[in-house]
Amino acid sequence: MKTEAAQSRRRRAPEATRLALVEATIDLVRTAGVHATTVDRICATAGVTKGAFFHYFPSKEDVLEAAILHWCQGRVELYGRDLGDTADDPLVRLERMLDGLAASVRVPGEKTACLLGMVAQELAGSNNRVRTLCERMLEGWTDFVAGLLAEAKRRHPPAVDFDPRDVAWMLNSLWQGSLLAAKTRRDPELVAANLEHARAYLSGFFDKRSPP
Repeated sequence: MKTEAAQSRRRRAPEATRLALVEATIDLVRTAGVHATTVDRICATAGVTKGAFFHYFPSKEDVLEAAILHWCQGRVELYGRDLGDTADDPLVRLERMLDGLAASVRVPGEKTACLLGMVAQELAGSNNRVRTLCERMLEGWTDFVAGLLAEAKRRHPPAVDFDPRDVAWMLNSLWQGSLLAAKTRRDPELVAANLEHARAYLSGFFDKRSPP
């Protein structure tokens, strides 16, 4: 039994080391940006050697990609909890998502920064590999929100016609832009206020909420 336990710990250790490097990258990029996040700083924050870093990631670009994927998967899980049951009214689910985003910037000590947005802002013009990944992640968020809006449009009489995908991109841009402005002003309430405006904007598309 002791031997099996030791083998299990050894199997888990590589996973824990890799995760520590990814999480250190996320924390550093959200704090100081991509260019200030060096391999040396990642290793120091994660508490591992550079040899260990290069065992898991051939380059800083590779750990950035892993960090983006890990971050976005975590956001998907948070959104899932905020949205609630898939059978619920899609417009209500979208409002819950916006409320969850607003709540996330009000958590004490939480950074007002989206890893995806920060990486895209710094590297989209110079690194096509990273730009493509960021684009794919942003498209995924937009597609999901567009799906909720399209379903809401089918279930409720719209007061005005609108393109769900165009509106979804507007919401994505509002979220990312609000984070940038709030970070500059050191005022996370700016994000929450803008999301409240977004909720009011969405409600104006519909005459009323009809039963499903």
